[in-house]
Amino acid sequence: MKIIDSQGIKKIDTATCEAQRISSIDLMERAANAVAVEIMARFLPTQRIVVMAGPGNNGGDALAVARMLIEQGYRHIEVYLFNVTGKLSHDCDEESKRLMAIDGANFTEVTHAFNPPALGKSDVVLDGLFGAGLNDVLQGGFVAVARYINESGAYVISIDLPSGLFGEWNSHVNLRDVVHADLTLAFQLPRLSFFFAENHQVLGEWKLLNIDLDEAKIKDTPTNYYVIDGKNIAPLLHKRLPFTGKRDYGSALIFAGSTGMTGAAVLCARAALKSGAGLVTVHGSRRGLNIVQTAVPETMYEPDRNEHYITDMTIHHNHQTVAAGPGIGTQEATANALQSLLQNCPCPLVLDADALNCIALRPAMLSLLPPKTIITPHIGEFDRLFGDHKTSEERLKAALEMAHQYNIIIVLKGHFTAVVRPTGRVYFNTTGNPGMATAGAGDVLTGIITAFLAQGYNPEYAAAIGVYVHGLAGDMAAEEYGEFGLTAGNISDFTGRAIRKILNRSL
Repeated sequence: MKIIDSQGIKKIDTATCEAQRISSIDLMERAANAVAVEIMARFLPTQRIVVMAGPGNNGGDALAVARMLIEQGYRHIEVYLFNVTGKLSHDCDEESKRLMAIDGANFTEVTHAFNPPALGKSDVVLDGLFGAGLNDVLQGGFVAVARYINESGAYVISIDLPSGLFGEWNSHVNLRDVVHADLTLAFQLPRLSFFFAENHQVLGEWKLLNIDLDEAKIKDTPTNYYVIDGKNIAPLLHKRLPFTGKRDYGSALIFAGSTGMTGAAVLCARAALKSGAGLVTVHGSRRGLNIVQTAVPETMYEPDRNEHYITDMTIHHNHQTVAAGPGIGTQEATANALQSLLQNCPCPLVLDADALNCIALRPAMLSLLPPKTIITPHIGEFDRLFGDHKTSEERLKAALEMAHQYNIIIVLKGHFTAVVRPTGRVYFNTTGNPGMATAGAGDVLTGIITAFLAQGYNPEYAAAIGVYVHGLAGDMAAEEYGEFGLTAGNISDFTGRAIRKILNRSL
């Protein structure tokens, strides 16, 4: 699914009207109907709903919703239309006339001073002040209105966007001055700002409503931002064929584990096997041999000459991919071995956890990363590598720059894990749940991505498939164990079933 900027969506709206031979207000009515249906599914006709409408088309949407709710028997609808400049958009003006023409409309047009209605926790506010058409941050009286809504305790539903939030970048916005929604109802396509953690406080739950926008125009509209979903992933997966053997599905070498952290090696290796790698070899500390061989007997083990940690990352056999990092520690000898690996690795490479921490201690190693190396940092590891960042928006901008500069793929882990390609394309993942915020989940992800590289998938696809499968396996595991009871091992256990589900297109 594409994530298209506000200007692009405006052009799609125009193209939809032209292709379907409808007027802009017809499309507004369609959007308003979708919002009204959603509200009716959530609230009874006895619910008090206070509608705050602005002077533009977002306000027109809100006025149309109010009219439709009244027509469906909602008798406690109060509407405030803010027209402080004396100029409404054409469609907003038309919707105000349609609203005033029906019986039962409690309608107030605010042209100067605003006498706000009393609001409480039992009330619903429908926010239609400003949507994507906003050109500047909220100012003056509208800031006061936003803060009044936020402080009221009412349940807030925002149409398109919470008023004051922009669809893309918001580093210049004081979120205290933005309407804080409990539910944001957007139309058909998500906005980039939905995927930044700091905006959750103003977005609340968000839901996309289908209003039959022109698919041809959506397809033709360029963007660098996408959402990964099952229908995109399924065609990328290769079904297993008869008359194949383990070597047809690749050999993966994983440098993982040290004394006290051998579990990371176990989790990574098990996930690689459960994701389809034909052969998996772990190279770890000598002391980890019995642990890994006992916990994952299907894995081969290369013991390092050192008892407690890895000192050698030489590749002794032919492998289709190499991963390094889970539980290896940051000892000087380990960092030296990693540096040698970066200089000599002949195959696709995945780096996670302590491999990234070693590089953070020796930033010059960034220039040694082979092209299309996949790194999988969480936000702490990312900031150690590339400097501190205050927001996820800043972090994504930095990831775009670093992926391009070093020609690498960055899997920036989080609620919406972002796969950042060196070309500037970003793919946000929507599978996964808070139960996956547990020790070892990242080691499992490394194993999954490594498995797809071993099976011959190119690094861009392996990263996207890996994060989607990882999240879906976590969702399936949460259904079985609950989010509080979820462990990294559970995610690994459900990986094969997650892949089967994708292949069966039964999402």
